[in-house]
Amino acid sequence: MIGTNRRLPQVVLLWQVMAMFVAALSTTTALSFLSMATPMSGTGRVAVVTGASRGIGRGIALELGSAGYTVYCLGRSSRSTLDEGTTTPDIDFQRPVAEGLDLTVESAAEEITKRGGFGIAVPCDLGKDGVIEDILANRVQKANDRLDLLVCSAYTTPPTGIRGEFWKQDLNMWDYVNGLGLRQVYAACRAAAPILIDTAKKNTAANAAPPLICLVSSFGGKSYTFNVAYGVGKAAIDRLSLDMSYQLQKYGVATTTLYPGLVKTEANLEMEKDGSWAEQSGGLDLSVGESPGFSGKAVVELAALGKDVMMERSGSVEV
Repeated sequence: MIGTNRRLPQVVLLWQVMAMFVAALSTTTALSFLSMATPMSGTGRVAVVTGASRGIGRGIALELGSAGYTVYCLGRSSRSTLDEGTTTPDIDFQRPVAEGLDLTVESAAEEITKRGGFGIAVPCDLGKDGVIEDILANRVQKANDRLDLLVCSAYTTPPTGIRGEFWKQDLNMWDYVNGLGLRQVYAACRAAAPILIDTAKKNTAANAAPPLICLVSSFGGKSYTFNVAYGVGKAAIDRLSLDMSYQLQKYGVATTTLYPGLVKTEANLEMEKDGSWAEQSGGLDLSVGESPGFSGKAVVELAALGKDVMMERSGSVEV
């Protein structure tokens, strides 16, 4: 299987095969046989999505809105300043996107509400210690007294690009890809766990869908992709989900790791437009990629699975 093949000679081959594999056996397709999702399966449920202003995180947040969730949209990109006395989160670099796009937590929250859910914009810098803990305790728990779904999708890459031999890259490459993408994922899971456990105790209906932690990873956790720091971080995300599942099992909380395929994010589409996509991707054909919302549909299906099925899958990688 592609997920365990560590000897593919080129990154291009890995992702080409992966794209075909995902097209043939997508998570959404596989889960359709187990699906308990209804058009508004998220009604009365609360979700937190990091990285919700753009890319895969935004796609997931919007699809959760379509399912009726209350969705807290966390991210740096904002139309306005943060709470009184603070400033807009520092953004030293973001991948370019097409002009005129409103890729902010506010626009994501508005679209969620239009779709039938309830969107709440939370501009924040998740790279700073203590931020996610404060949001979960003082905004999410206090307002709802529950948390049904945590999705960690926030990620950063350096302005220099991500490809290269590790000994030739600055040490801050590690911090770029594994600060927000790993350390703060652990922080979010750690802070969310007590709230998720408390929510599980309240789910008294027979075989009710359990609270879920969904970590967005990639095939880089299984086979070489881009660079060393990237692969180590993605493998660690996979292991984080697995090891958390062992400790959370007895409390009725599930975990999962999601491997999106080749995705037509706003930044990837802009790279194709400006001519840099071929070199940076290794020659992948973005035209066959999936939409960010495709991952969102998969998360909606996963989060709607009954307790027996979801707990049996807990800790696994979903492709």
